[in-house]
Amino acid sequence: MVFHSEYADVPAVDTPIHEAVLGNAADFGDTPALIDGTNGMTVTYSQLDTFHRRIAAHLAEAGLRKGDVLALHSPNTVAYPPVFYGATRAGATVTTIHPLATPEEFAKQLQDSSARWIVTVSPLLDVARRAAELAGGIQEIYVCDQAEGHTSVLDMLGSTAPEPEITFDPAEDIAVLPYSSGTTGTPKGVMLTHRNIATNLEQLRPFVPLGERDRILAVLPFFHIYGLTALMNGPLRYGATVVVLPRFDLAQFLETIQDRRIAGLYVAPPIVLALAKHPLVGEYDLSSLEYVLSAAAPLDATLAAACSDRLAVPSVRQGYGMTELSPGCHVVPLDAENPPPGTVGKLLPGTQMRIVSLTD
Repeated sequence: MVFHSEYADVPAVDTPIHEAVLGNAADFGDTPALIDGTNGMTVTYSQLDTFHRRIAAHLAEAGLRKGDVLALHSPNTVAYPPVFYGATRAGATVTTIHPLATPEEFAKQLQDSSARWIVTVSPLLDVARRAAELAGGIQEIYVCDQAEGHTSVLDMLGSTAPEPEITFDPAEDIAVLPYSSGTTGTPKGVMLTHRNIATNLEQLRPFVPLGERDRILAVLPFFHIYGLTALMNGPLRYGATVVVLPRFDLAQFLETIQDRRIAGLYVAPPIVLALAKHPLVGEYDLSSLEYVLSAAAPLDATLAAACSDRLAVPSVRQGYGMTELSPGCHVVPLDAENPPPGTVGKLLPGTQMRIVSLTD
């Protein structure tokens, strides 16, 4: 039996992802788009719009052309989104690299994706250099911060080159090439077009409405499709503020929720476990939290209820998807009253599902 979404279909969003996300950035103006949770550095929507355009201009002047692949190798930072959107505006496909990848793993992805450009951070520069040597064909390695002998993304912001004018076919042009182990254990590049990821944002809209008043904490990695969609593309499309942390440290995580008055958490089950059970949680004021949504792995209904009770938020919502789906296909709506425990939610608009037996 085939099940259909109860929601009305949404039209395909045939818009390049940088326009789908930042097309209304000027309307949000001085609203903070990104805040570094470690030092308070803030990037407004106006700045994010300008920064990603300047990065695109520099990359185009340096020789990047439509269809080139740029490898983005970094933990979460406030530089990650402008580099991502700058690269796509210049016509590149971005392949996202796990910041803890070994040089050999990195090199394999560079070769498989035919990447020619790398953007990394100085603490990971040695790994990126070695990967580039192993893979070959890398034209240039940039850094988001500062490193001798490498152009910094900060330098790109002063570029006076003309902004590239690229003609996109959103239905065919690959915007992002994340790698997913899927079911085989061997990482595989997933070719997601601009239409794929932009349309999924529109499909998710009725489930997780966002606006300028929302503050989202981005601790899950942007390089993963869950973080890329739920913590970067989605919130920035609707004017929310994304508070960025480079990694999960429970004390820092809780302090940031408290001090930055975070409203929404997008997490994975191990973080739900910490929120439900760890004694440190009781030492912080987490009253700003309005909802918690868990995905990326199954979440036990009892654990979800324990987390909800401890944080005094509505039941922890779940979502389900996969990289190949850009990634969402099921989500429990935030406005759902008393959703069944343990459910992964309702089908997104325009989505069909068939349940099959593993034995018949």
